Amino acid sequence: MQQLLGKRLSTGRSILEIHGRDEAYTNPALPDAVAFPNSTKEVSEIVKICATHRCPMVPFGVGTSLEGHVVPTQGGISIDTSRMNRVLEIRGQDLNVVVQPGVTRSQLNTELRALGLMFTVDPGADATLGGMAATRASGTNAVRYGTMRENVLALEVVLPDGQIIHTGSQARKSSAGYDLTHLFVGSEGTLGIITQLTIRLFGQPESTRAATCVFETVNDAVTAVILAIQSGIPFARVELLDEIQMRGMNLYNADMNYPEKPHLFLEFQGTNATTTEQVEMFNAISDDLGASEYQWATKTEERNALWKARHDAYYAAKTLRPGAEGFVTDCCVPISKLAECITQTKIEIEKSGLIAPILGHVGDGNFHLIILIEPGNNIELDAANQLSEAANLLALKFGGTVTGEHGVGLGKKKYMQEEHGAAYDLMGLLKSTIDPDNLMNPDKLVSLS
Repeated sequence: MQQLLGKRLSTGRSILEIHGRDEAYTNPALPDAVAFPNSTKEVSEIVKICATHRCPMVPFGVGTSLEGHVVPTQGGISIDTSRMNRVLEIRGQDLNVVVQPGVTRSQLNTELRALGLMFTVDPGADATLGGMAATRASGTNAVRYGTMRENVLALEVVLPDGQIIHTGSQARKSSAGYDLTHLFVGSEGTLGIITQLTIRLFGQPESTRAATCVFETVNDAVTAVILAIQSGIPFARVELLDEIQMRGMNLYNADMNYPEKPHLFLEFQGTNATTTEQVEMFNAISDDLGASEYQWATKTEERNALWKARHDAYYAAKTLRPGAEGFVTDCCVPISKLAECITQTKIEIEKSGLIAPILGHVGDGNFHLIILIEPGNNIELDAANQLSEAANLLALKFGGTVTGEHGVGLGKKKYMQEEHGAAYDLMGLLKSTIDPDNLMNPDKLVSLS
């Protein structure tokens, strides 16, 4: 492999440490080496060498995943695709683009802006598109534009034996055989390495209006969103932040002085006429549920500031307990059960004795806890794990899932059997068929005996 990559195969301590963890609160583990391929052909050759020597392989983007996805628990080679970062072809008329896996979402949108196009999946972090597909990422725009599952049309994948395959096509739909594209979307690098993606695009809207508003209770805020969705209001984004999170937002952002009550952060997109109509319809619904103190952001810089504040929620939460680290977890329930699930989760937070603000993508039932714990405090770490487990079990009780967008990795694996039952065994069968030697990101998502 050294002959193939030269200096692009690294065993330097700092490089190994970067590739030994992600943003999760999980124990790091160092790979034996890190490979930086420039092309699909090089990825294929790396995989063939690893397969010959039964060496584990862990794909790596920029390390922003949140459940220990990229931790090389068995050592081996971390395959960093960040140098495969070219936008290969923009097909404006077909509203799709072909990219290498190391392209980040902000890089892509910068290239698309002049063409009046946009890529809509926004998980907050400036993640790579390969990593976003592998973890089936979502984000603030999912309520209108969908997750990576809905926005990946085709893939190029290197399988565990080094074979290169192509799934899907440029067409928006197909009835031709198994949906292999979406088998790999969300597979977390356990079945192969994504080396090229065809991604769906959208036109930039004529009009965008954003706002915040205040509710007395989480239940009122969620009810307003449910009624609005049932009324056909096409939110571009609708985010819930509880009163604890809003306290952190005020501390972190010097120019914010919002009431410390549950808030909705909203965005409407369309023509001038349709966004005006959407705003009027939502105001009528939310006013009946006690909404107040609307603050509108119509200028681009105002909207950017609003959504930057939302994306900085993790750092804002940490101001509630200076010096603490954030143990982040997520789950997702039917929106009709969201208010009840959050209410019961808040009871579990109080029982834990920890500070844990809640925020979430209320339009699709996905919410997050940022549990603040003292670094190195094992008692608090145990309490955080227990709180996370309580939230996950509540989600299952309400007919939901233990992760709406963070993925399984190491952190959520223990809940998979309970969530999926016999279907989880089928996942293991697929893994053992495609990767019989268990070399692709071992110990993640499924276990092979």
